[in-house]
Amino acid sequence: MSAKSIMIQGTGSSVGKSLLAAALCRIFYQDGYKVAPFKSQNMALNSFVTKEGGEMGRAQVVQSQACGIEPSVAMNPILLKPSSDVGSQVIINGRVYGNMTASEYQAFKPRLKGLISEAYSSLARQYDIVVIEGAGSPAEINLKEDDIVNMGMAEIADAPVLLIGDIDKGGVFASIAGTMLLLNHSERRRVKGVIINKFRGDVSILKPGLDMLESIIHRPVLGVVPFIHTDIDEEDGATDRFDIQTSGGVLDIAVLHLPHISNFTDFEPLRLLPDVRLRYAFKPQDLGNPGLLILPGTKNTIGDMLYLRDIGWDKVIKDYAKDGYILGICGGFQMLGNAICDPLHVETNITEVDGLGLLDIETTMEFEKVTAQAEITILPNDSLLMRELAGMPLKGYEIHAGRTAAGSDARPFTILTERMGINVEQPDGYMDASGHVMGTYLHGIFDNDNFTCGVVNVLLTIKGVPEIAGEAREPFIQHRERMYDELANIVRMSVDIDSIYKIIGL
Repeated sequence: MSAKSIMIQGTGSSVGKSLLAAALCRIFYQDGYKVAPFKSQNMALNSFVTKEGGEMGRAQVVQSQACGIEPSVAMNPILLKPSSDVGSQVIINGRVYGNMTASEYQAFKPRLKGLISEAYSSLARQYDIVVIEGAGSPAEINLKEDDIVNMGMAEIADAPVLLIGDIDKGGVFASIAGTMLLLNHSERRRVKGVIINKFRGDVSILKPGLDMLESIIHRPVLGVVPFIHTDIDEEDGATDRFDIQTSGGVLDIAVLHLPHISNFTDFEPLRLLPDVRLRYAFKPQDLGNPGLLILPGTKNTIGDMLYLRDIGWDKVIKDYAKDGYILGICGGFQMLGNAICDPLHVETNITEVDGLGLLDIETTMEFEKVTAQAEITILPNDSLLMRELAGMPLKGYEIHAGRTAAGSDARPFTILTERMGINVEQPDGYMDASGHVMGTYLHGIFDNDNFTCGVVNVLLTIKGVPEIAGEAREPFIQHRERMYDELANIVRMSVDIDSIYKIIGL
């Protein structure tokens, strides 16, 4: 028997589709249904690796967690990872297909409908409800032909649609009415109701506008959802995380903001620690003197390395490294080395660029991309920051095209012990002789509570501040589950869920 479905579309990008889809996933899961998320095409630099080694967008990982199920690339068969203003890496069913310009991908898109239909059908056969998320707006009239992610996807799944509008930006009534106006007759028939999202204030004041909107679009307003402040991962294009600094923390941790920053979700567990002030540093003058500087992952390591040099970050980072602590993850790890080579022009047309020269390593880009869930172990070391953590196993995932070779001055920092469930023993990360600069390929490293508390406690000790009581801190996974329940409760109280069940046909 095929699943029932409901599709969340929006009047534009960043209106809250991903979060509301996650909320519905959790509500249906709480009500005893087998639920799965689906987004045919996602454009994001925040990605995840499944147990099978496939790469998918982080938003559908969040939604699958809200459903209480394991993420699968069937939930996001097409992932676009922008590598420049006009081009993206195209990932199909979790594997790299190639790089395309926007026009090349537009011409390629019609060939994907069968693949998307097959991925959706595989979920529909296994679950009671599939919650489908659209992208951008269904009213992009220049893109409606051969659409595979909004009304084109609704047609493939024969799904009813809920239209979401963002009132926080202003103009929500016009954006909803205008979207309905630009849909054709069959598309409008699919829209069964609208939801106003991100409202601040007294809903009773909004009521006259809601009544007028219903008379204009002839669709019910199913609810008004308040502006929700949450720790749940967001789409990278929609996030305001870069602008938010946690306040009150005595330990300052800075993440260097890169033009092509990827997987910034790696650092979200640090926000949950009351003693930590997590912030993003955009310009060299923003750095100050943090207890820890993190160089994050990037989709364009060479391009971002040149950017760091162009605006003077390289000198500031090298000066900071004399006394401060630096952790590089994936692309950030590669930039800490002597050179980044791209002889096959995997990322750019530049064959080689100098790195920061803080680690005696050199990275060469290759066409074959490593995507794997993995486990590493911290090796014995003399670093004040890491020596007490020696022997600690850490779980996460790898997403990288580069292969890194170490010189004689590089000290092994971590060793890869397991990849895709298979025992291995090969180098992962390295540190310098001082123990102040270190890097690893493991994404999700701060999801390991023991590691996160261990690093933070050492940094607090250095500052002369009492350590965090580990047992008094809510584990990250437990916190995440509580956030999904709180999100579901807010949406359940704000939206007519009974009407949504009727729209679904349940």
